[in-house]
Amino acid sequence: QVQLVVSGGGLVQAGGSLRLSCAASGRTFSSYAMGWFRHAPRKDREFVAAISSNGGRTFYADCVNGRFTSSRDNAEKMMYLQMNSLKPEDTAVYYCAAKWAPGGTYYSRSYIYDYWGQGTQVTVSS
Repeated sequence: QVQLVVSGGGLVQAGGSLRLSCAASGRTFSSYAMGWFRHAPRKDREFVAAISSNGGRTFYADCVNGRFTSSRDNAEKMMYLQMNSLKPEDTAVYYCAAKWAPGGTYYSRSYIYDYWGQGTQVTVSS
């Protein structure tokens, strides 16, 4: 099992940057594919980014591609989401998620993930 704690959210002006962190517990973090999702009011939960277990493969939603970067440090059991050029439409609660996948796969479908962090609010003002 793995437990996830998300941090780093806050209020930022449009064009600004934030970095989210996802801290994991458990001995086998390096065997988990990880993902970032967000949920804005009156919208469905939305895929943001995914990263394979060794960090070698990443995948992004079109709406954040080129602005957001996901990375991980398996030795520290951490995953990060660097968010640049933020827009008001990026306002949402952001979650990290984990799926046992030691083979290097990544996933964009939320239902595939087994473990979820508690979420952190990101608010981008115009």
